[in-house]
Amino acid sequence: MLRGYEVKSIRTGQVSLKESFARIKDGEVWLLNAHIAPYSGGTPPNYEPTRTRKLLLNKKEITSLVGKLHEKGLSLVPLRLYIKKNRVKIELGLGKGKKKYDKRESIKRREIEREVKKKLKHE
Repeated sequence: MLRGYEVKSIRTGQVSLKESFARIKDGEVWLLNAHIAPYSGGTPPNYEPTRTRKLLLNKKEITSLVGKLHEKGLSLVPLRLYIKKNRVKIELGLGKGKKKYDKRESIKRREIEREVKKKLKHE
């Protein structure tokens, strides 16, 4: 459920889904930490860009998501935001967090890449 100035801001492309996620609470789906910048044409002074927003889904869709989330221990992640027939839509995906050993591999790979870049700069 978006306000008018938020929709206008989304139309101008001033939205970021980085670090945002969705939660199911009391049979409703909520989008958290999605940053929608204030609209340049006019936004109230007390506007909060990362406020919690309610997503409108069918009861059937919500029950399906609840089942998948509890069964496999997954998280709801917004993948993309788009406009279709004057409605702002958000594509949600199910994501699984990294295991500890996966994180260690990522850190090692990152450190190796840094060392290689340093050596190439010095040569």
